[in-house]
Amino acid sequence: MPRAVLFDLDDTLFDHSGCARCALEAVHAGQDAWRRTPFDSFALAHARILEMLHRDVLAGRRTIDEAREERFRQLLIETGGAADPALARAAAARYRAEYVTVRRAIDGAAALLEHVHSRLSVGIVTNNLRDEQIEKLRACDLERHIDVLVVSEEAGVAKPDPAIFHLAIERLGCAPSEAIMVGDSWDADVIGARAAGITPVWFNPGGAPPPDPSVPVLRKLSPADAALSAILDAHRR
Repeated sequence: MPRAVLFDLDDTLFDHSGCARCALEAVHAGQDAWRRTPFDSFALAHARILEMLHRDVLAGRRTIDEAREERFRQLLIETGGAADPALARAAAARYRAEYVTVRRAIDGAAALLEHVHSRLSVGIVTNNLRDEQIEKLRACDLERHIDVLVVSEEAGVAKPDPAIFHLAIERLGCAPSEAIMVGDSWDADVIGARAAGITPVWFNPGGAPPPDPSVPVLRKLSPADAALSAILDAHRR
């Protein structure tokens, strides 16, 4: 019987992709130059630039606010505009305001966490900045169901490094064999958990083909009793 369940946060419990899309749509609609660029192309460029700059944030080379402004400055250039710092700053502020306004959990996340927490210890293992992740948990009323929060910023390592998973289970007082990790990222969550000796469960709401069919898949977080049964069944395999 496991003693703890670890969860990823972004796009496992918190709807980061949905919130980011809403925020990006607002920014895209707010500038004539960007409206002339098809939204899907705009979104792909934004995602690529974000991924590159987020590595700087995690490494401490930029603040999250600096990276957000630089992201939109680069988007201006890529879409044929001038690198206008004031415009980039305004776009970054609009994006952040919209993102905060629409913050929401994945459907069923709160009920599942409450259900799991009534039986087992609960930990969050996430690659991001601690203050940013705490804000999300509090905004969605998820924090009260969590025993341990381990964030890459404070851990000094990021998923899929096994060390960040080991830090979480050490704080929870259990062994790797007594824990399960649920996350949406195959590379960060599944491969990382396996390397740490923890049973992985791939949260895959879109139904993508699993790289390894032997890994248990969770398609949705609700109803809570069914989701928890699926998570516990993964540990029994």
